[in-house]
Amino acid sequence: MRRFVVIVLDGFGMGAMKDAREVRPGDEAASTLGSILKDFPDSYFPNLERLGLMNAFGSESRRMKFSASANAGRAELMHWGADTFMGHQEIMGTLPKKPVAQPFQEKIEEIRRHLLQTGHEAEVRETKGLRYLLVDRFVTVADNIDADYGMAYNCTAPLDFISFEEEMEIGRRVREAATVNRVIPFGGTGTTLADILAAEEIREGKYIGIHAVKSGSYRQGYQCRHLGYGVDPNVQVPTLLSRAGIAVTLLGKVADIVANDKGKSISCVPTEEVLDLTIEELAHRKEAFICTNVQETDLAGHSQDADWYRRLLELADKKIGQMLPLLGEEDILVVMADHGNDPDIGHNKHTRENVPLLVWKRGKAGVNLGLRTSLSDVGATVCDYFGAERPQNGRSFLGCL
Repeated sequence: MRRFVVIVLDGFGMGAMKDAREVRPGDEAASTLGSILKDFPDSYFPNLERLGLMNAFGSESRRMKFSASANAGRAELMHWGADTFMGHQEIMGTLPKKPVAQPFQEKIEEIRRHLLQTGHEAEVRETKGLRYLLVDRFVTVADNIDADYGMAYNCTAPLDFISFEEEMEIGRRVREAATVNRVIPFGGTGTTLADILAAEEIREGKYIGIHAVKSGSYRQGYQCRHLGYGVDPNVQVPTLLSRAGIAVTLLGKVADIVANDKGKSISCVPTEEVLDLTIEELAHRKEAFICTNVQETDLAGHSQDADWYRRLLELADKKIGQMLPLLGEEDILVVMADHGNDPDIGHNKHTRENVPLLVWKRGKAGVNLGLRTSLSDVGATVCDYFGAERPQNGRSFLGCL
């Protein structure tokens, strides 16, 4: 058996990057794990501890200690800011390209004109002098207020009233006119336009958007796609492995944001469900690359709820413990993150933090992977492992294992 499994605990940072003061003022004190351990000093994640969580963190807690058998390190973010979409593109081997950050206010007229020219209705809504769009009666187009401000625009829809395919067409038109990092069409069933409009919020006096969790979109029938800036799937791990005849499975939010045309992608939010799907894939695949995103940890960070975050880590730890006995002699498991999301930092945005890099391989122990300069090192290692063409970016650490 030859399986390479990557578990991304979304938003699980290990302390501020050295450039946080310049790139993200205010994030220089960020530490997602540090905040959880401060609030809940008796937190215990035995499988993550075994894999080297505290080695990566750099200090021990009341209950969790360094692991002599762990292969562990940390990785910096090469992409600008702290972004789930670009974090996963970077993991898959993309060399990050800096987008143009702009509040929706600066692009609304250009985007509205483009939508009108391409056959859509586009009504302007205004609150306290800030404007956003209601397109084709059901789709709001506004700032993403759950990530770095000015880096993404959200298209939010109640999918009982408009199809996701119709919403995607609107999202593609917005993408054509926008230069921000991401345009994100998403929505769910069981919600109404009134629910979405009630989740409208303003940030810093110049960003207006729909709070994703409060909109109810995640509760039922959730669908989402991320339309990126400067991302080429042809130089990423899923495409390169598919060309080499290797099965690729993407589970959770990564299925929404990474191209995988020849592989298997399942969008899923609940932590237990997405990790059970991962266990199921391990039980049935003899050769595969499996990447799973645990999104709810990020949602807990956005909700500034350290207790929810702790409970999700306990659940993820339990499920990772169930995976370990399923791994064979040649298999590799990586547990990592894509950025931080410190629940105690004082805002609900991502935080620019180093992330853990915990690696399991049977018979290999005590490897210090150091501080890697890019998340792409994981993608480069995956391609190296399967003997596939290298991705655009990254340095393989396979030789250390």
